[in-house]
Amino acid sequence: MPHTRLIAVLFMVLSMISYQISASFAKQLFTVLDPLTVTILRLCFAAMLVGLMFRSWRILSRLPYLKWRDLLLYSASLGCMNVLFYFSLGKLPQGIAVGLEFVGPLGLALLSIKQKTDYLWVLLAIAGIALMVPWQQASHGNFSLWAAGCALAAGLCWAFYIYFGQKVVRQNIGMHALTIAISLSALNLLPIGLWNNTPALLQFEYWPKALMIAILATAIPYALDLMALKQLSKLSYGTLSSLSPALAALTGLLLLHEQISLLQWVALACVMFASIGVTLRKEQAETQ
Repeated sequence: MPHTRLIAVLFMVLSMISYQISASFAKQLFTVLDPLTVTILRLCFAAMLVGLMFRSWRILSRLPYLKWRDLLLYSASLGCMNVLFYFSLGKLPQGIAVGLEFVGPLGLALLSIKQKTDYLWVLLAIAGIALMVPWQQASHGNFSLWAAGCALAAGLCWAFYIYFGQKVVRQNIGMHALTIAISLSALNLLPIGLWNNTPALLQFEYWPKALMIAILATAIPYALDLMALKQLSKLSYGTLSSLSPALAALTGLLLLHEQISLLQWVALACVMFASIGVTLRKEQAETQ
């Protein structure tokens, strides 16, 4: 592998690790703040960080001419995805929450398959979901069916986020679309958070932690991804992204001391292999 591509792969892996560390820090913050409050604080700080990173004030003059329907749906998908994921993260081991959420974009990719042999990836994904749930103890312990539902719903929102993101890209406003989406999500959730628990949002001693989560989940990953994408193909990027559930499980183990069963590791492997398989198949279909 050429030196520049190796560095790009390293950037991609560091980006995913940074995001998973942010999730672990967020989960630690759940001991003193509710998931909705943590989500809102993270989005507020993230909106400021992304706006500064991409100097998004330059887009202000174009705001009246944008296609707001797609932007609003893109923003709504992003906001709901973050809220639902943090709710699931509060009740599930990190690796399982990420694994279940990852089913969303995987399902979107599976919709594009056309050959019967490709249904192997569908079966792998279904097996992964089934094996992640410890059915014999799903009502207690460190697993919650309600939280699993939130993770799957977050995955559905992730799929919508990708779908509407592809529509927003056609407006040719670059990364400013992300600034708009995060800012709108934060502004829409803020009144709900104030109504739900105003004192929690105004506990300034937790703001530095929320800022750190925003940096690790937003500023660092987006910067690293941009550098990685200059050297990596869509195939390489998609294949590497499939490592996310395993990295989440390892991060949860190291930072939160979360143990998952052997069957759940097998489940994560099923989801990862399904993602890698469908990525390779899509790349092959596009080159034919």
